[in-house]
Amino acid sequence: MTQDILTRVEGHAGIISLNRPSALHALTLDMVHAMTDALVKWRSSRAVKCVIIEHAEGRGFCAGGDIAFLRNSALTDGGKSGRTFFHDEYQLNHLLFTYPKPVVAFMDGITMGGGVGISQPAKFRVATENTRFAMPETGIGLFPDVGGGWYLSRLEGRVGQFLALTGARIAGSGCLSLGLATHYVPSEALADAKARIGTEDVDRIDGILGTVSVTPPPSKIVETLFQINRHFASDRFEDILASLDADDGDWAMRESAALRSKSPQTCKVALRQLAESLKCGDFAENMAMEYRIASRVIVRPDFAEGVRAVIVDKDNAPQWNPAAPGDVTDEYLDAIFAPLPATEEWKPL
Repeated sequence: MTQDILTRVEGHAGIISLNRPSALHALTLDMVHAMTDALVKWRSSRAVKCVIIEHAEGRGFCAGGDIAFLRNSALTDGGKSGRTFFHDEYQLNHLLFTYPKPVVAFMDGITMGGGVGISQPAKFRVATENTRFAMPETGIGLFPDVGGGWYLSRLEGRVGQFLALTGARIAGSGCLSLGLATHYVPSEALADAKARIGTEDVDRIDGILGTVSVTPPPSKIVETLFQINRHFASDRFEDILASLDADDGDWAMRESAALRSKSPQTCKVALRQLAESLKCGDFAENMAMEYRIASRVIVRPDFAEGVRAVIVDKDNAPQWNPAAPGDVTDEYLDAIFAPLPATEEWKPL
């Protein structure tokens, strides 16, 4: 069992601590398996009445998944081991979404990608002054997976589309305003909250968090909701770019420039993903769709190139292929979203 995940029981709380500080607790496949094993064990335990997900040390809650591993898979084994990673990570996401006991996720720090996938299913999602929430996948040729299609598509207005395309970072106050967090608690109060959750009646969790919550500072994202809803109203990427380009305000020009640095392929994938997610009957159907997308996108040129440019070489000059939004046709997207052979489709645990 990996030491990158620490599990223990304190009082009646099962506690999962992410313990990979050198990588901001980014999830490896071993970490995914360790978390899954603990949750399955505690699901039938009469002693464990709730679950806490936290990080052991460092400034990140969870910065995402093991991107280097996924890129290596794309380059060396045709994406086979990468598909295994996605498959098992998505099973963990679904397990958390359907978990029969209350889960409390303390998003005290960077919460991106895979960190969103293990925090958003929780009944209680605690943001702090340290929270920095984002789904930045379009910048590396990926898409907002781990349930991102489900969560982002169900946010008010078009803010989910904005977050999916731009990868914008939101502070804890913004998470609370948008409903991505249920409580805003100063980090200095977290230890007390966790101790009380493990000892007081499990039906008191909301009340416990409420007593240590404070009013957050004003949210910057809330101040831009009118512009977001106006410019990101369409599900056509070209329409969004055109709307931003027609506005000579500073905000619109910044967001236009940001979008043009992203992968046209995965921006269009993300827009279709969010639209399709709203049609999904349940979370499992959404995750099956995201697995189909992941299975295709991981072996397309943009993923390996995006990771090279942003994480490996850090030149921030990816050469996207296709290079322009117009080159990403509906037929191109249809192939990415098409069903997999029956034996390869994703299924929950």
